[in-house]
Amino acid sequence: MSSNQIEVTPVESKSDLKRFVDFQYKLYRNNAFYVPPLRQAELETFDPKRNPAFEHCEAKLFLAKKSDQIVGRIAGIINHQENNGAEKRSARFGWADFVDDQEVSQQLFSSVETWARQRGCQIIKGPYGFSNMDKAGLLTEGFDELATMAVLYNYPYYAEHVARLGYEKLVDWKEFEATVPQSIPDRVTRFAKMIKERYELVEFEAKSKQELVEMGHQIFELINLAYKDLEGFIPHSQAQIDLFVKRYLTFINPDFISIIADKQGKVAGFGITMPSFSRALQKARGRFFPFGIFHLRRAMQKNNRADLYLIAVRPDLQNKGITALIFNKIIETFIAYGIKKVETNPELESNHDVQNLWKGYEMREHKRRRCYIKSL
Repeated sequence: MSSNQIEVTPVESKSDLKRFVDFQYKLYRNNAFYVPPLRQAELETFDPKRNPAFEHCEAKLFLAKKSDQIVGRIAGIINHQENNGAEKRSARFGWADFVDDQEVSQQLFSSVETWARQRGCQIIKGPYGFSNMDKAGLLTEGFDELATMAVLYNYPYYAEHVARLGYEKLVDWKEFEATVPQSIPDRVTRFAKMIKERYELVEFEAKSKQELVEMGHQIFELINLAYKDLEGFIPHSQAQIDLFVKRYLTFINPDFISIIADKQGKVAGFGITMPSFSRALQKARGRFFPFGIFHLRRAMQKNNRADLYLIAVRPDLQNKGITALIFNKIIETFIAYGIKKVETNPELESNHDVQNLWKGYEMREHKRRRCYIKSL
């Protein structure tokens, strides 16, 4: 292979996987808006022993090299649960990062497309992960805005490369930054009280993280019901739910979660928020130890920004104002903790119901992202 020739090879060893994970940190080393994930979490995502998604998924990872340097990476994923009963068998691409060289991106995508075609797939779409708890969507607007830990960040040239390779729009997401009011308007409080009384609902107050964990399984089971018709959503298995509850709900401050229950004690709706970990993760540089844990704990204790991660209402109670109750509790928490700004994270551009939740708040649309699709 000549010094300028590009070589794409599959990831076949632990050292290959380490290079696959580490490439993003090198590519975005000097970028002020990129938020690095924790290395260990990334490694565990691709470990079939640690990620229960492999019970119904298969994946193939590729690295691109030029002049003995890693210049790109991509993952191909087939979710067999997604393909059950589907008219066309699909694959997903994710973890796609590359230098600004069209030949590099072309060879990476060609490799994953060939693999998908050999596995009987007729379409490929992405960026997606194994499940909806993984990051998705290529950033197309908002490159000078700080990312959150729940989303992908990429350079502007990515979208140009992908479009040249024949990929077309599947769906777009919008993201907003909202300003937390100094107090909750009386009309909002009155409306929330009326909804609570009309449907005999109560606010579940977790006294401890253990109580929150016990309620967590109901939360993720509700996600399976409420999100089932959204593009790209695949119901989570029990093993995945167990992992998500352990991973996310064991360290969240219960005050930042709003859970509404019916008179039988069943979850009717919920909203999960967190203080922003963006700056803390930048300081951690992908490592939990020795100093990452300090930065993350400090972000939990002292912060003026928060991120909205998940919100859902039980299907039989949708469009009945339950979200007003959820938001009432969330805004109360933000005011009490001194939160000034909130990131909504991605909302489907067609999901006007979710976008209307912020109606009446001072806000700005500051980011957009896109998932693409291509016939094979």
